[in-house]
Amino acid sequence: MKAFMDKDFLLETETAKTLYHDYAEKMPIFDYHCHLIPEQIAKNVRFTTITDAWLGGDHYKWRQIRTCGFPEERITGSADPWSKFTAWAETMENLIGNPLYHWTHLELQRYFGINDVLCRKNAEKIYEEANRKFKEDPDLTVWGIMKKFNVYAVGTTDDPADDLKWHKVIRDEGKCPAKVIPSYRPDKAMNIDKPDFKDYIAKLGESAGMDIKSASDVVAALEKRLDFFVEMGCRASDHALMTCPSTFWREEEVEKVFQKKMNGEEPSDKEVDAYRTFILYNLAKMYHKKNIAMQLHFASIRDNNKAMYEKLGPDTGFDASYDEVLAKGVSVFMGKLSETNEIPKTIFYSLNPKDYYSLATLMGCWQGEGIKGKIQLGSAWWFCDHKDGMEEQLKVLGNLGSLPSFIGMLTDSRSFLSYSRHEYFRRILCNLIGSWAENGEVPYDMEWLGEIVQNISFNNAQRYFEG
Repeated sequence: MKAFMDKDFLLETETAKTLYHDYAEKMPIFDYHCHLIPEQIAKNVRFTTITDAWLGGDHYKWRQIRTCGFPEERITGSADPWSKFTAWAETMENLIGNPLYHWTHLELQRYFGINDVLCRKNAEKIYEEANRKFKEDPDLTVWGIMKKFNVYAVGTTDDPADDLKWHKVIRDEGKCPAKVIPSYRPDKAMNIDKPDFKDYIAKLGESAGMDIKSASDVVAALEKRLDFFVEMGCRASDHALMTCPSTFWREEEVEKVFQKKMNGEEPSDKEVDAYRTFILYNLAKMYHKKNIAMQLHFASIRDNNKAMYEKLGPDTGFDASYDEVLAKGVSVFMGKLSETNEIPKTIFYSLNPKDYYSLATLMGCWQGEGIKGKIQLGSAWWFCDHKDGMEEQLKVLGNLGSLPSFIGMLTDSRSFLSYSRHEYFRRILCNLIGSWAENGEVPYDMEWLGEIVQNISFNNAQRYFEG
């Protein structure tokens, strides 16, 4: 029987062990999509308790603590840090089979040198030791963590109206050991169905130094802000979408939809899609021109518990996987861009694995232009980034595309303790390729296989975003 989460955790063959320990383990991290707060990076924050670092903004954990019946006070409420931590410790006893069980223990091992199993029995010991390390260990500041985990770059998620103040501080001071790159997230400019749309358009106009009076003005303002983001080092955009907008109307028709909303009327679902299509289509052409990778995150249905949304706001653990037909919209949208040869580098993600086959076959329709892996099937995302989900995404990509061209893992996290997720992914990757080699399904050429592993772990992402 193997020991629990030892040095060869998830590595089932000798080849897998060699691929991980000799090739993948030491590679830098390019965490190209995350939700870290630039201000905390700029200030090199040191957390005071493991509760703050672990539970302060992690809706993955919040969902499971709620599942175990704990009151909201001990999750997002006013309970003291110890009370919240013990709720998590007890929840952990009920999470075997959940990736949080592995991630939590990887983080205890890698950040704090704690190999005990988190449960009620060990809670006090672990809490005190982790908090002592936060107080004393120089590697447990934000910069120390980045340096320890060999983080080459992180891509934060930033609104076009953001002044990127903290990105400027990070860049000008030059002390952070990792590159901190803003990513362009214009969802609020596209979500014409939201009640705060009109207020946001005023904010966007102010940031762009113009008065937005039309849909074409929205596009112009977004381009001004994109130019500023590019000056600040932006390499990627990001879009949260339930499905792919694909209603192409003439500009004057879209203008009527915009004016309708600005005059206090609510547009129909078709009108909403037409407006979103107009904005995203124009943005995609900008991304192509400015060499910005377009990340499209599909199939999430958000804020399903309206009472809790009103109480806590978005991104608090009440989102789910969506199941609407996706392929037709992607085909129409990308096909329209292809007519003028203006498809940017594009990464397709879906929160529903049913979409993997459609997306992986569709991406093959628009590859080329001298860019290796120009269109990507993004990593197993959010509810899919567990062992089975990662293996499924890798196998689908291997079957239908070019696995050696894959740009690899991201954390999609708000926590600085999430870098061990890259280790988790790399172990799964090495185990999969190692099993193929030992089964005679691929040549047993360690130099070649090791190069593939290193490229997926880091090199491909660096080339894709910086090339």
